Amino acid sequence: MNDINFKCVKCGHHDYETGEMRATGGTLSKIFDVQNKKFSYIACARCKYTEFYKASTGALSNIFDFFTN
Repeated sequence: MNDINFKCVKCGHHDYETGEMRATGGTLSKIFDVQNKKFSYIACARCKYTEFYKASTGALSNIFDFFTN
């Protein structure tokens, strides 16, 4: 059962998948391989159309990411 009222803008389907993705930001974060940008996504289960939403990241998670790479 879905927690939100979702309707795909491309195909009209109501089932979806959610998750999170991290990405690098500027030059220094690319050099040190630190993913300091965080995004949540929702994807249509039928056609796979995906929308990304920027999420906030904490300093602690960025530090942890730096030392685990």
